[in-house]
Amino acid sequence: MIDTYVKKIVAGEELLFSEALELANSADSAELYQAADRLRKNLHKNSLDLCSIVNAKSGKCSEDCKFCAQSAHYDVEVASYDFVDISTAITLAKENESHGVQRFSLVTAGRSVSEEHLQKFREVYRALQKETSLAFCASMGFLTPEKAEQLREMGVSRYHCNLETCRSFFPTVCTTHTWDEKVATITIAQDAGLEVCSGGIIGMGESLEQRLELAFELRELGILSIPLNILTPIKDTPFETIQPLTVAEVLTCVAMFRFIVPKAVIRIAGGRHLLAGEQEKYFKAGANGSIVGNYLTTAGNSLKEDVEMFKILGFDLPARTGKAE
Repeated sequence: MIDTYVKKIVAGEELLFSEALELANSADSAELYQAADRLRKNLHKNSLDLCSIVNAKSGKCSEDCKFCAQSAHYDVEVASYDFVDISTAITLAKENESHGVQRFSLVTAGRSVSEEHLQKFREVYRALQKETSLAFCASMGFLTPEKAEQLREMGVSRYHCNLETCRSFFPTVCTTHTWDEKVATITIAQDAGLEVCSGGIIGMGESLEQRLELAFELRELGILSIPLNILTPIKDTPFETIQPLTVAEVLTCVAMFRFIVPKAVIRIAGGRHLLAGEQEKYFKAGANGSIVGNYLTTAGNSLKEDVEMFKILGFDLPARTGKAE
């Protein structure tokens, strides 16, 4: 069964939902992960897509996403500030670039970025362009066409807007905005000529079928950069008592995303530390990208640890770069 589906995908055909569900439920786990890894190698060779983020505006978010420490609806101790210091952003960007990271993103808490903040971020991107050779991303909530165009003019080439979960489960996760509003922002970004990075969080109480639904929805939207986060239950949020997924559940999800959206970068993001010293398993189950370095409200591996792991796994890491002084 697995080989049949692998051949189908290599031939350029797409899995049907019924086929994906059969594969996820019936295939031997070890064989499924190995097949996803073969697909990754066949379609992406040993390339690895690395990006990093800086929390450019933190806390006091108006939205009630039940997983998030930055929501003003929950009494969680989290660093709160209105605007990242430019020197901090430059320092983080240079550190990441020196380790071969290709992309750097400014991420803001809140429903959308104000025009005032957008103009401040213009200065940050301008400084980063002078100091680094990185490609730039932004994750700033809901967009208007005008804001998307401004970001593109600032040098941003990719916009990040997670669907978070599939349409059918979304109302369980958030009530202050809708899944369709997220899709609208993705469409606005694409119409402005920006690439889009969009994925979600698994382990919020959704079913296996709903994880597959998310993958199919992302495929339908043409998303080729898909970050997968694993829920880290945060104290004093509504999801604080959710039992973490098992390793098998996580790896099956990673492998199935590779089967369903084979041409995409499947990017392991927040929560990968839950596998502790076994994080290489993600990258043997179909993943070929990662967010590295500083996360938003949970700590990740050090850059050095990540780079060493990726080398051991045989990935082709970009050359360590950096603009000459």
